[in-house]
Amino acid sequence: MRRLALFAISTALLASVPAKAEIRIIQSPGGQVGPFLDLFEKVRESGDRVVIDGPCLSACTLVLSIVPGERICVTKRAVLGFHAARSVDRRGRFYAEPEASEAVLAAYPGPVRDWISRHGGLTSRLLLLRGRDLAAIYPRCR
Repeated sequence: MRRLALFAISTALLASVPAKAEIRIIQSPGGQVGPFLDLFEKVRESGDRVVIDGPCLSACTLVLSIVPGERICVTKRAVLGFHAARSVDRRGRFYAEPEASEAVLAAYPGPVRDWISRHGGLTSRLLLLRGRDLAAIYPRCR
């Protein structure tokens, strides 16, 4: 059995530690979408459970779109952060990616999409889903 912990300071790092088969997201500010898609595809294929135990922001929230919801649980420390998709040009300037934002929103489970819509939709502003609102969508971890 194994346990993977997802940490992030400036980039997401994976560390393997023996334990029950689960992925524990402790802190992730997000980052480039590609590595998160690859990681969460592997998690989905593994059958491991995902424990969200801290901030899971931006690209980290793609876990909700890839790993089946019945294999995701949240702790009291869990926070999900959503914003519109954006890219960076060669000069380091951010620009909106509306089509990507629509695709990401459509891929989230219905209750998450509904919560995002009720809170203004995906914009450049970070929306934080936590506490009772989050526990109404995903079960508390045991």
